[in-house]
Amino acid sequence: MINKNEIKIIGFDADDTLWINESFYRDAEDKFCKIVSEYVSTEEANNRLFQTEIGNLEYYGYGIKAFILSLLETAFDISNGKISQDKIHEILKIAKEMINKPVELLDGVEEVLKTLHSKGYELIVATKGDLLDQERKLKKSGLEKYFHHIEIMSEKKIENYQKLINHLEIEPQEFLMIGNSVKSDILPILDLGGKAIHVPFSTTWAHEQVNTTDLVSFPVVKNITETMDIILEKNN
Repeated sequence: MINKNEIKIIGFDADDTLWINESFYRDAEDKFCKIVSEYVSTEEANNRLFQTEIGNLEYYGYGIKAFILSLLETAFDISNGKISQDKIHEILKIAKEMINKPVELLDGVEEVLKTLHSKGYELIVATKGDLLDQERKLKKSGLEKYFHHIEIMSEKKIENYQKLINHLEIEPQEFLMIGNSVKSDILPILDLGGKAIHVPFSTTWAHEQVNTTDLVSFPVVKNITETMDIILEKNN
C-alpha cells in the first residue's frame, strides 16, 4: 500500500514512461542491420551491436550519441574496416532522423501530471541519457511546466537515487518513483526504502530486462492513468 500522506515528491522516468523512445531505437537497429547485411546476418548484427553498446556504457553512457558511436564501431568491426563511406553516411543519417523525431506522449501522461500537480504534489523528472537530447525532448513535450526539478542521471543505481533524495532534502519513504524499467526505476528505489509504481512499456531494451520471479512485490499498472487510482483514490 502506498500511503499518500507520506509522499512528498513524485519522480517520473522520461523515456517510455512519458513518451515513446525504445521503439525508435528498434527501428534504427533494423536499418543498421540492412546496412551491414552483406557482412553478417541480422541476428549476428544485433548481437554484435548489443555487446558493443554494453562495452561502451562506461565510456559514453546512454542516449542517441552513445548509440550512434556504437553503431559506427560495430560496422567497422563487422566489416573488418571495409565499410564504405556511403554506408557510414547512412548510419549517421540514422542519428539525425532519431534526433529529429517528434516527441510522442504516451496516453494519459498529461492528464496524470496535471491532476497530481493540481493536488499539490511536487513532481520531478528522473531520467538517464544524453543531457542535450533529454532537454530537447522535454522542451518539445510541453510538459516542463509540471516539474519543479529535472534530474538527468548518468546511471540509475542506488547511489544515484540517494544523491537525488539528499538533494531534494526528503527521506526515501517520502519519494515515489514511476517508470517503465524494473531494473532502473523500481528496484533501486525500493532498496532505499522508497515507493515505486511500474508502468511497463511494450518494448524493453535487453540491458534493462530482469527476472522478476523472486523479486519483492510492487504495484504494476497497465496505463499511467492507473497510477492515480493508487496514489489518490485508494488512500482517500
